[in-house]
Amino acid sequence: MEGMDEVVDFVVVGSGGGSMCAGLVMRNAGKSVVILEKTDMVGGSTARAGGVMWIPANRFMAEDGVKDDLEQGEAYLNAVVEAQPGDSPGTSREKRRAYIVEANAMIDFLMRQGVPFERAPLWPDYYDDRDGGTPGRTVHAKLFNVKELGDWQKKLRANKFLLPAPIFEATRLPLIKVSWSSRMVALKVGLRGMLAKLTGKHWVTAGAALQGRMLGAALKAGIEPRLNSPVNEVIMEDGRAVGVLTEKDGKPWRIGARNGVLLNAGGFARNQEMRDKYIPNTKSEWSHTAPGDTGDMHREMMRIGAAMGQMEEIVGNQMMLPPGQEEAAGAQMELAKPHAFLVDQSGVRYMSEGGSYMLFCQGMLERHETVPAVPSWMIMDSQFMRRYMLAGSMPGSAKPPLWLESGFLRTGKTIEELAMACEIPPDTLKATVEKFNTSARNGVDEEFGRGRNRYDKWLGDHTNKPNDALGTVEEGPFFAVEIYPGDVGTFGGVITDEHARVRHEDGSVIEGLYATGTTTASVMGRTYPGAGCSIGPSFAFGFIAAKHAAGLGNSGI
Repeated sequence: MEGMDEVVDFVVVGSGGGSMCAGLVMRNAGKSVVILEKTDMVGGSTARAGGVMWIPANRFMAEDGVKDDLEQGEAYLNAVVEAQPGDSPGTSREKRRAYIVEANAMIDFLMRQGVPFERAPLWPDYYDDRDGGTPGRTVHAKLFNVKELGDWQKKLRANKFLLPAPIFEATRLPLIKVSWSSRMVALKVGLRGMLAKLTGKHWVTAGAALQGRMLGAALKAGIEPRLNSPVNEVIMEDGRAVGVLTEKDGKPWRIGARNGVLLNAGGFARNQEMRDKYIPNTKSEWSHTAPGDTGDMHREMMRIGAAMGQMEEIVGNQMMLPPGQEEAAGAQMELAKPHAFLVDQSGVRYMSEGGSYMLFCQGMLERHETVPAVPSWMIMDSQFMRRYMLAGSMPGSAKPPLWLESGFLRTGKTIEELAMACEIPPDTLKATVEKFNTSARNGVDEEFGRGRNRYDKWLGDHTNKPNDALGTVEEGPFFAVEIYPGDVGTFGGVITDEHARVRHEDGSVIEGLYATGTTTASVMGRTYPGAGCSIGPSFAFGFIAAKHAAGLGNSGI
């Protein structure tokens, strides 16, 4: 490789998702690898996220005696993905089968590398009423003592999950006011935190635990991610990717790759210009992605003629914008609780408040095409405020004065007063409330089916009857906050095959070039079947790409 400043076997662009997994595969195959991260922190958007992976028939289900198999998981995945309208070139039955099979092999491999996982036992699939849906397919890394990283702990991207609680425990804490089981979880978490202080540990959870453990395994294998190393170009020779142009000490640095280049540089959630083009009516400040999620490799792939698809999709996540906070706050858990519902700016309820967050935001953006719905309004009563958390505030507690002063939290003694505070037609909102309350008292949402499936009930309140997800909005004073179609990442990008190889626009493969994560058009198409359907594929196809590049085929590693 002439003209290169350095040559290695495998170059990985980005340090999120499956990057370090791919690096570990290469090191186990006796290959040299370099991971290039353009920011000054390791872990990408994965470290900031919940850090879970959706993996059907995972080993932990079998260990716990929960019935599932690859065929059942595949039937469910196909049913969900193929029911979604629109062209989804990032997915196919062949790729979905490859994901389910290889994700399980990937978990086994990482466990052998000393990265411990466990499953979230009660987390249902998002469309669990479909054929093959079941709880327990979500897997996550165990809590991690970040001090094990030594000097590298300061270079691991932090997340918002500050309590020393596995992610499945944290999802139960919002019911602390109404559920004894949630109070017991809170006590357990508190004792764990006290013990950590006494023993000098610093536990991290969710995506930080996953990426912290992956970083520890990578360092042990001799892989040190290179920070402040943006990739500006994929170097092509005779139609093959042979390396990348990056920077070293602020100067251009060409790295050759004997076995291939893997792109895992994230999506374009932080690039407002690209959002305006592909995903109008959304904003980068509503995203929970890492700062480096700016679409660099998307633009580079377009330059070299790679096929692109599903660029209109985001992993939508309903958000609220509390004043005084650096970024948007997730609103799914609050909005799905009883004694609350959603209306557009005309005061009309237009979809279920439960279910998949991606489907929720798709619904909001679709509604906005005909009726102003970005933002929409979350309508609550005093029952909600006494029982549930809101934007991190405890149930029954006084809300920050700034919430009222800024207009983030609107209030009214009556529904009509609340409507006027939100500039909603009072008669319309009153009629919507009355209709919703009839459904709540009957325990059946005749309009949109909220509370019909297991996932809706899991998001709701198991102490609330007759339906975990439905409760009347009738006790004043009443409250409202604006809800926005935020996201945890984009879902469109380069088209890859079942080996994670990037395709040309004519369908042929670009030799030596692989991609995974949100750099790609998702294998999930335009859907999100369960918790971890972004990070799971990022890891699995990083694993697949490295095995293919190293010539391992289906052999063990």
